[in-house]
Amino acid sequence: MSEKPEKSRSWKKINLGSERLKVFFIKHLDRIYGAKLHLVSRLPGLAGEAGFADLRNAIAETVADVEKQIARMELMYSLLDAEVSGGSIHGLTGLIQDAFEAINEQIGEPELRDLSIIFYLQNIESVEMASFQVLQMAAVKLKNKHISQLLKENYEEAKADRILLLLVSSKYMTN
Repeated sequence: MSEKPEKSRSWKKINLGSERLKVFFIKHLDRIYGAKLHLVSRLPGLAGEAGFADLRNAIAETVADVEKQIARMELMYSLLDAEVSGGSIHGLTGLIQDAFEAINEQIGEPELRDLSIIFYLQNIESVEMASFQVLQMAAVKLKNKHISQLLKENYEEAKADRILLLLVSSKYMTN
């Protein structure tokens, strides 16, 4: 009974090798990049459909932030001497597509539509924040401070957008 449990492999230092890590990094950057492109193409139309003025403004601010994030990701590709791959991006873009479909189900119900917009945009921002955090950790292993900084900026913008949406939802619910 006093035996020590065998140490889990998860405690060992992760050593993927720089090339394998770079491939992982780029594939996951591709997924976020594709989702961001999809999002920025859909958000302006959504802003026009939002009834709450503060929500329209928050969406417009989110679009501007997403465009900056896309530009930073393009710089990351350049720094890695890589190009956007045509691989599977259906996970994150599927989430976004599902969100837009759910929002469209609220046609004729402006209050529920705005609430759906807030709900799904917050979910999307949360997934993006988590994705940027994991890539930040991977970037440390890639030993590229510039990429780490760009990811940090993207994370901080996604976080700020999520907080803005929380504030808008709070104001929306109390009006």
